[in-house]
Amino acid sequence: MKRKRSDSLERFFRFLWMYKLTPGGRILVITGIITGTLAAPSLEIPSFQTFLALFCVGMLAFLVNLFARPRVKVTGHFPDKATARHPVTGSFAVHNKGPLPALCVGAGYFGLQRALRQRESDRELPRLGRRETATLPITLEPLRRGLYPLPKLRIFSTFPFNICRAGKAHNSKSSLLVLPDFHPIAGIDVPIGTRYQPGGIALTSDVGESPEYIGNREYREGDPIRHIDFRAWARLAQPVVREFQEEYYCRVALVLDTYVARNRWFRPRGGFQNLEAAVSLAASIADALSRGEYIIDIFAAGPELYVFRAGRHTAHLENVLEILACVDECRTNPFDKVAPALADELASISTVVCVLLDWDPSREALMRTAVEAGCSTKVLLVRDGPPSTDYGPAEDWLGPILCLSPADVFAGGIEQL
Repeated sequence: MKRKRSDSLERFFRFLWMYKLTPGGRILVITGIITGTLAAPSLEIPSFQTFLALFCVGMLAFLVNLFARPRVKVTGHFPDKATARHPVTGSFAVHNKGPLPALCVGAGYFGLQRALRQRESDRELPRLGRRETATLPITLEPLRRGLYPLPKLRIFSTFPFNICRAGKAHNSKSSLLVLPDFHPIAGIDVPIGTRYQPGGIALTSDVGESPEYIGNREYREGDPIRHIDFRAWARLAQPVVREFQEEYYCRVALVLDTYVARNRWFRPRGGFQNLEAAVSLAASIADALSRGEYIIDIFAAGPELYVFRAGRHTAHLENVLEILACVDECRTNPFDKVAPALADELASISTVVCVLLDWDPSREALMRTAVEAGCSTKVLLVRDGPPSTDYGPAEDWLGPILCLSPADVFAGGIEQL
């Protein structure tokens, strides 16, 4: 019971400080507390008179503000998706349905998560006449990718002294999906080959390779007439059809490293820069590969293991970005989960592209498994500073490892990998 009561009081004071009071109102309250403390010993010193004046101004603003609360109807929308580090604007039409004009009308989201911030949160309409409609744009700047629930939209008035707000919360869009920001690259240089795929190309798309003739067999009900071999039918005196195999195509495994050590316990508002750059680079690689005739298997280990297939019309790049938007950092070594899942698929995977945050024995063991399975490999290392273990010896059997800094990835100057 005490815990619930303390939580309620905390929410109440947070509501007063973050929403009810404007920046000017917070200054007034802080000044009032200071002058009230100084005036406590005596009622005759000037500090008490200052405190009394501030108190009267605050009470007057509060009482008038209650009666000036706008009665409005709100219609509008916010985009379904945004991109990290790119502002997104929603437009809302505010209709005054009250009997009097509404003064100093504003709109905003209060209680946003740390990775979201509202621009021009104190932008207001000086006057909204009776039965009049006006548009209030709201701009949010997402600092990090992810799925963010949005609080209710509040339409308020700060009349008369811009000290406090009074208004009503209105239902609006409940969440905002922020996709990772990435810069398109011209291409990625990886050795590409084809491997046998049980199930065939027909399960994934209708374009890419021509079917290969592998022999004849007896006609079975339902076989296409165009596959009938009439010459063989004439020789054998029974229907015979040509048989084709459509089970060779290229699969690329894109492995994303999400391991962030436990000693980095504080997450900045924009996220861990190494991880965010790695996700951005993975999106760029997926974009480049999606323009070719490849099947892309994405392995990303967050709190859960994400395995997602895209390419050749099985899914669009937008679906890949939605998956990458929700991948969180992993506090335990994710390769314990990634390695078994990847090992099961290596027999049919042609190329493995790894975007790593560091180089150590567990990552080296994963790459050695891919090489021993006959896969072509390409490793991209995204980090500031040297890796935990020297990767020079591994380049003898793995090939060149490209090391990029987060600044290089975010700047978008990478044309070819």
